[in-house]
Amino acid sequence: MRGETSDGFAEVAANDEDNGPQEIRTELPAFEELVLNIVNALSEQWPNMMANEYASHILRVLLLVLAGKPIEDQKNSKSAIKSKRSAKYMEDKNGAPISHRLLSEKRAVPESFGHALENLLSSVGNSMSDYTARGSTNSVVGSPVLQLMLELQEASPDFEKPGSLLDKCLMGLISDSSANKTNPRRNAYIEMMVEDVVGSHFLQTVVRTASAQLFQIIYDQYFAGKIRTLAFHPISNFVVQSVFACAKNEQQLDHMVKEAGPIFGDLLFKNRPGVVRALIDSAVRLQLNPKNIIGAIYNGLDANTQEERNELINLLAFLIKYPDFVKADYNKLPFKIQGSLIIQSILQLSGDGQGPLLESVLSQDPTRMRSWCKDPSGSRIIEAILASMQVPTRTKRLMRERFSGHYADLALDKYGSHVVDAAWKTADIAFKESIVQELLQKETQLQDSRSGRIILRNCGIEYYKRRADQWRERERGLERKKHMFKDILGEKLLLNDSAAQTAEPKAETFETKAQSSAPKKNKRKTSDADEIDSLFNNTNKRVASIDLNGQVSHV
Repeated sequence: MRGETSDGFAEVAANDEDNGPQEIRTELPAFEELVLNIVNALSEQWPNMMANEYASHILRVLLLVLAGKPIEDQKNSKSAIKSKRSAKYMEDKNGAPISHRLLSEKRAVPESFGHALENLLSSVGNSMSDYTARGSTNSVVGSPVLQLMLELQEASPDFEKPGSLLDKCLMGLISDSSANKTNPRRNAYIEMMVEDVVGSHFLQTVVRTASAQLFQIIYDQYFAGKIRTLAFHPISNFVVQSVFACAKNEQQLDHMVKEAGPIFGDLLFKNRPGVVRALIDSAVRLQLNPKNIIGAIYNGLDANTQEERNELINLLAFLIKYPDFVKADYNKLPFKIQGSLIIQSILQLSGDGQGPLLESVLSQDPTRMRSWCKDPSGSRIIEAILASMQVPTRTKRLMRERFSGHYADLALDKYGSHVVDAAWKTADIAFKESIVQELLQKETQLQDSRSGRIILRNCGIEYYKRRADQWRERERGLERKKHMFKDILGEKLLLNDSAAQTAEPKAETFETKAQSSAPKKNKRKTSDADEIDSLFNNTNKRVASIDLNGQVSHV
């Protein structure tokens, strides 16, 4: 008979012929020791286990545990251990989404895990044959493990050395690059990988982790001069997007824009706008002047004169060329999600990069802009303008003033309420009070609307009605803090904190005091019960979440 005690020992009952039953106490190994033993046991069979459809999942989880990385990254579905279908199945069966299982948190791990991970990646990379490495790049089972190994080895000084795991996967590209050797078989192998369903994902990982020197070698040999063909391929276009998005310096980005710029029109209107957005995102990341990109967009939209370019915001939002826009019925034009995403990327450009777009926005009829606020894609554009740290304060003020007298109507709308929130976070005290006055005129209607109630709570309407002077003083304090720490903490963080503290503070009730003075045992039971109730009540429902500061947010 075997059992475990609370002090970490295992009790084993044994029979002795002379003395009768005896208990043997055996110390159980710590979790750290268990994990390290698993690593030692699997390291020799690692290449074979990579090819097994069941064992490969265990290897990926083991690597993530050793690195202390989230097992389930909710922000990046491509790195998730479980597929979307599997996650949905588990949610339906267990009644709780994956995010409630604490798998999406980065964890501190023992120092021994780091050494074990480094030794594991080094030994596996050295022992793996060239044939096995190349075969795993296009394997549905082995490629995800190989990609994760490369990502974890990126910071290693041996990552791009000749004979490394990466060099084996690329069929000696790193080894031959120093000697300027060419290999027709390797060229055919990598070109096939670019258009392969699985191999393309591997190449995306390679360009993301490669140094500027290796990135340049890959681009020159396999992408330069071929963008026109690869960008329209149903698979390789995603690799092209990754290459554009991962440009390492200004020279590389300029070369990409020169080659892709002449075909921007085809990219925008032949279902490949993601390629254009990748170039803009790269310019944002490198903080470069996007003059050539904006010029290529003008040409692609057939907007040549200044009058035509004033419609830039419309042409991108609806993804339509200027001659077709002039002939179309404006009220029947549908918003395009990809166009909205391109606009949001342009608004993140530094310097005067977003200037032409903002001039186009300010030249539009305010009535049109208000109609955008009630559209799922259009409202995202208005929110991006108000929230972007690169948009000048004056432009934001002019945008807010365009909606004056209509904030109550916007608050009643499912999508317009998000615009009200965005305007509130960037407004000064005087303008906030004008919004409050508008909301008070239709308070009854807002109370009957879900989005309206959230806006009333976020703006602290009840607090304003009872203590207007204290409400103003509080807003002044938040405004002073925002200006004092803007350069240190960042505008976005302060805006969120400001909105969270605007809501009316909760009064301390007798019930709250009783709960705080209750014994710990009862408090723990209450907490457990609340957690269980929330899991059942929130399943498959869209609710409004309330944070600790009392801010209600849309879900």
